Amino acid sequence: MLDATIKAQLKAYLERLQRPIELVASLDDSAKAQELHGLLTDIAELSDKVALRTNGQHALRPSFGVAEPGEAPRIHFAGIPMGHEFTSLVLALLQTGGHPPKVDQAVIDQIKALPGKFEFETFISLSCHNCPDVVQALNLMAVLNPGVTSTMIDGALFQGLVDERKIMAVPTVFLNGESFGQGRMTIEEIVAKLDTGAVARAAAEIGNKDAFDVLVVGGGPAGAAAAVYAARKGIRTGVLAERFGGQVMDTLGIENFISVQHTEGPKLVAALEQHVKEYAVDVMNLQRATKLVPGELIEIQLENGATLKSKTVILSTGARWREMNVPGEAEYKAKGVCFCPHCDGPLFKGKRVAVIGGGNSGVEAAIDLAGIVSHVTLLEFADTLRADAVLQDKLNSLPNVTVIKSALTTEVIGDGQKVTAIRYKDRVGGSEHLVELEGIFVQIGLLPNTDWLKGTVELSKHGEVIIDAKGQTSVPGVFAAGDCTTVPYKQIIIAMGAGATASLSAFDHLIRT
Repeated sequence: MLDATIKAQLKAYLERLQRPIELVASLDDSAKAQELHGLLTDIAELSDKVALRTNGQHALRPSFGVAEPGEAPRIHFAGIPMGHEFTSLVLALLQTGGHPPKVDQAVIDQIKALPGKFEFETFISLSCHNCPDVVQALNLMAVLNPGVTSTMIDGALFQGLVDERKIMAVPTVFLNGESFGQGRMTIEEIVAKLDTGAVARAAAEIGNKDAFDVLVVGGGPAGAAAAVYAARKGIRTGVLAERFGGQVMDTLGIENFISVQHTEGPKLVAALEQHVKEYAVDVMNLQRATKLVPGELIEIQLENGATLKSKTVILSTGARWREMNVPGEAEYKAKGVCFCPHCDGPLFKGKRVAVIGGGNSGVEAAIDLAGIVSHVTLLEFADTLRADAVLQDKLNSLPNVTVIKSALTTEVIGDGQKVTAIRYKDRVGGSEHLVELEGIFVQIGLLPNTDWLKGTVELSKHGEVIIDAKGQTSVPGVFAAGDCTTVPYKQIIIAMGAGATASLSAFDHLIRT
């Protein structure tokens, strides 16, 4: 099943195994089972430390487990982990075989100390770029703690189970049969949800920190650039982030980052994080700022009750998906209302969906979804689409796409469990229309993450932090950069440059005051 190039690469990886491992297949008579058996046979033939047996008893078939010989598997793959999940498979093999993970020792110790039984099931789609992070985190937890099991379930292969659990977004995680979480989650976030004392310990540790020279709030491209530039000046630098990488973590393809022809969001974020960690930067992840208090030492108050102080602050909190704000939207989030066509699109195979928004993101989403679903209805508020001409040409060539312009979405309709229709108003004639469907993909831009700054820092009418050419805000010593500001174009490369500018301006402020 694997081509020669992938076999050669995988063989090199398997040389890192420190102890034997076993693949335990639970198969049926399906074509997918034959395909899975071929994959497992290929893997077993690449290393004398890998054995294969096909007498597995897992309830989901076809599936397989990864374990040390003589032990019951704690890692299971229900489906064929190719595409984005192939890396999850490779890591499961290596880590089960004793290869050390790239995780902080404190997190490893925290996982090993978790008491009880934790049976995780993660529903994924092979095209989802958010899913592997969750699968890999839970798989590692299963390697480190005998009380943890982790099962990846390909929703496209086990559609009946998807319908039974009413899953309409991936990744969706169940713990011991109950809903645990949806969307991208890091291993630190997962462990923090399980370890009830983690928040208090983190608050106590953060509250005892000395004042910073520069404190960066936000860990996206702007924040990473600001941190690197500040640390290179030899001053005490901290980064406070809800999720290092921010919105870029949810970006699939990046083809306009100059000098890099193509990359993906998670890869770029990993490189940013590694660069920041090359310097003496105090990175405080999974922390939400709730208030900024100006003063000689600026205070940043956190959701967990802790307070940080700094001589200067750089705000780089980025932006989030803009919502329609219509009745029914909040009720049916992850129950048909989605924001990532790459991740959730495969769950709507053969169904009817709508895309809200006629910019590049909306039209690209409609094009991608048209190859999966039975029909796409694109609703655009304006009387023309705003997407590039080449995208509009492609869209217009698709037979299963309907474009409706001058359409004001007024309501998301459902049956209490899932989306069943969307209602919109014709802005020209005033008539109202109902479109029956199963999914809605919202692609109408971003909102700045600045709600917590209202009344402290001057904001534009759109909620953006108002800055000058040097990144200075209305508050002395407080600078800002990236998508949360009034910078006219929201691009990764522009955010990085703005982060550098804000950092240099903060340093200039320090030496002058």
